[in-house]
Amino acid sequence: MHHSMTDGVRRVDFLPWEYDPTSPEGAAQAARQRELVDAGARLGTSVFVAPTAAVFCDRLTVGDRTYIAALAYVTGDLTIGADCSINPYAVVRGDIRMGDGVRIGAHTSILGFNHSMATDRPIHRQGTWSKGITIGDDVWIGSNATILDGVTVGDHVVIGAGSVVTKDVPDWAVVAGNPARVLRDRRADTRGEPAPDLAAEVRDFAGRAREQAGDVLARCFEDGRFVDRPAALAGALEPAVRPWADAVEIADLLLDAPPPGFSAADLVRRLTARQDPATGLIPAGDLSDDGLSGPALPQAPGVPLDPMDGPASYHVLSVGYAVRLLGGRLPHPIRAVHALSDRDLVSSLEARDWGAQAWGSGAAVDALATACALNIADFSAELADGGVGPLHALMGWLTAAADPGTGMWGAPQPAPRWLQAVNGFYRLTRGSYAQLGLPLPYPEAAIDTVLEHAADPYLATPDGHTTCNVLDVIHPLWLAAKQTGHRRAEGEAWARGQLRRALRGWVDGAGFAFAPASDGADAVAGLQGTEMWLSIVWLLADYLGLADELGYRPRGVHSPDPLVRLTPVGER
Repeated sequence: MHHSMTDGVRRVDFLPWEYDPTSPEGAAQAARQRELVDAGARLGTSVFVAPTAAVFCDRLTVGDRTYIAALAYVTGDLTIGADCSINPYAVVRGDIRMGDGVRIGAHTSILGFNHSMATDRPIHRQGTWSKGITIGDDVWIGSNATILDGVTVGDHVVIGAGSVVTKDVPDWAVVAGNPARVLRDRRADTRGEPAPDLAAEVRDFAGRAREQAGDVLARCFEDGRFVDRPAALAGALEPAVRPWADAVEIADLLLDAPPPGFSAADLVRRLTARQDPATGLIPAGDLSDDGLSGPALPQAPGVPLDPMDGPASYHVLSVGYAVRLLGGRLPHPIRAVHALSDRDLVSSLEARDWGAQAWGSGAAVDALATACALNIADFSAELADGGVGPLHALMGWLTAAADPGTGMWGAPQPAPRWLQAVNGFYRLTRGSYAQLGLPLPYPEAAIDTVLEHAADPYLATPDGHTTCNVLDVIHPLWLAAKQTGHRRAEGEAWARGQLRRALRGWVDGAGFAFAPASDGADAVAGLQGTEMWLSIVWLLADYLGLADELGYRPRGVHSPDPLVRLTPVGER
């Protein structure tokens, strides 16, 4: 009965999950598939393609046990995973990549291309272009839904019938509507069970982290100095300044005190001992007592310390904040930044590669703006103009240079498409708009770009799941949410998944690794990973309204509070 024919309409073509390769239909289906293979298709085992399905692809790859039902219309460059279904009357066209277990309802359209529509000639004479569509694993797309070009749909997603999907969809989301919006996270109602108590998970994590903070710090203290990771696990590392600052931040977060065994005054002495009085910059060096008695680590020949690039630029942040956490301040203002003229600053910003090197460019702005903020906070009476230096020129240039369409200062690149721009956005806005308590120029456009980036499959890979890449998504979402509720439900769905994944990354007695799923040394828990993930956990929790469950609030580099606020002209 499964393969009966009535007036040319065959049951198996419309119910292809009933197809049995050993049935009489098997021979006809083998012939149908040979035609496709001869035309260049690559087909897995137990595949079914209805004779009436219009399959005219430039390239076609189909995984095992996938079927294309009657009167489906399939064209373009398609990669379809295993256990997928394209049901009757569905349209799948353009550059499409879908994972395993994707179920496409009847009459649905997945359109991985678009028409040009310039005004100089009729549309029917213009060509098409394609960004492509990516669909993850375990996705259910309801009947009569439409997915438009350029969209990435994450794993485990449900798209409601009749939805029009115009923007990326995060993992585990249930979306519906025109345009489709995130309604909830699937994990909240699976099998009728209550959602896991995320607040309880956060409380439990915070308690364990506080109990183990002393062990985490002691594990990374070797030969009289703090090191990022134990040498036995990560290999020998050059003596460095940052591990001392990270230790101070971790102890402040979890112990509300300096690292055990040190006084605040001793740590301030070590952190500031090598500050150059002329420039205010701090070179790379060894902060152990033995190291401080010798010369600083040499710079590259002929290369001076740079206030916007290199290790000394990050020491503006790490040491500047660590010293303040200890109740002190830098002995000298950061004159290398204060001395920059507005013209030289703008020339430097204009000369940077804001495409392929947007992260480095954003990091330079972060160091520059932080130096100005520290000068204002601690040396306003000593420096001309209250320590503001080139800050007004910097903020004017940034506001004028932001892209209204994307909210970014960087441009998309080859895959990962938005990684450089979004990571640069975080560094830039952390040091400038966030640290000064100023509003972002284009918060809604920034959210759109950041959420598109958050759905990039690269970020879920072992190499892509790092502290930097998660921080550089949540901080922009958290910061922009101060100004707008735009796409908040989608951001929260992403944040819940990331928070749970982050909490699972804690290693008892060791803390967090920078890249917990990678194969290299960055998978070893250490001080940098611990300091950054503790701050990421707070940002994720605060975005979800759960920060009070942690019992700590960052006060250092990743503080949510402005370091200084510029005085409005009317109040001067």
